[in-house]
Amino acid sequence: MKKGLIERLPRVAGTYTPNYPLGRHMWFKVGGPAEVTFEPANLNDLRYFLSERPNDVPVTVIGVGSNALIRDGGIPGVVIRLGRAFDEIAIGEDSIGAGAGALAIAVSRAALLQGLAGLEFLSGIPGVVGGALRMNAGAYDREMKDVVLRARAVDPDGVLNVLQASALGFSYRHCAVPEDWVFVGADLRVKPDDTDTIAARMAEVGITRLDTQPIRTKTGGSTFKNPPGAKAWQLIDAAGCRGLRLGGAQVSDQHCNFLINCGHATAADLEELGELVRDRVREASGIELEWEIRRIGEHVPGRVS
Repeated sequence: MKKGLIERLPRVAGTYTPNYPLGRHMWFKVGGPAEVTFEPANLNDLRYFLSERPNDVPVTVIGVGSNALIRDGGIPGVVIRLGRAFDEIAIGEDSIGAGAGALAIAVSRAALLQGLAGLEFLSGIPGVVGGALRMNAGAYDREMKDVVLRARAVDPDGVLNVLQASALGFSYRHCAVPEDWVFVGADLRVKPDDTDTIAARMAEVGITRLDTQPIRTKTGGSTFKNPPGAKAWQLIDAAGCRGLRLGGAQVSDQHCNFLINCGHATAADLEELGELVRDRVREASGIELEWEIRRIGEHVPGRVS
């Protein structure tokens, strides 16, 4: 079946890999395989693939897996992984161009080396620029909407679109660009500042993150979005969920808006635990928590409806 899918796909310069074990690359270290992954050789290769692929083949874009939970049944169709061809960082006078595959922390460090401020918050975001654009990622009172000048995305017909910030429809942890468009890069606003001052702000972000988040465990990003006027972690704590366990999954004792793979969790354990937390918060406060972590792929029959 896997070979048959590849034979239906357009001939590309990049790499197709069947039955790719996504779980080992996700931060949670769980999840089933991708039916086929595609790593484009360059932008034109990506555009050609999107324009020529069969319309019935689903396409999913995965970054470094910091804010995604791949379900145990894996992902059907093609999973696009933007590799080194999309991790470029270009320094300008008042902006930095970053490929969608560039790590957020690498972009912030590049800005620091050039004495350019405004992107310190990116050092606290464990993902790549493409994912940060898709969810308007933010930390420490800054979001992507505060720094994006323009973004570049390829639509399902393979057309490269340059989108000004006003066209991105940013709101809290949301971007209005259609899900089937693939971000390939962005230009981010910066301004000159003293390198020691920038370094101090980045160090503060790093210390705060280490002190407050379980980053040395098998975890993801924040599990749930903050409801209007409230903090998700406070609602979870008040509902008695700090340290709650289900199978091999646990609500972090350090920061209870993080789920942890204690070493033998399945994706179903983590998702079921998240749903249990949502149920208890709803019962305790009447507030419906909304998932922030992307849950992608198919369930194994009998686990998580």
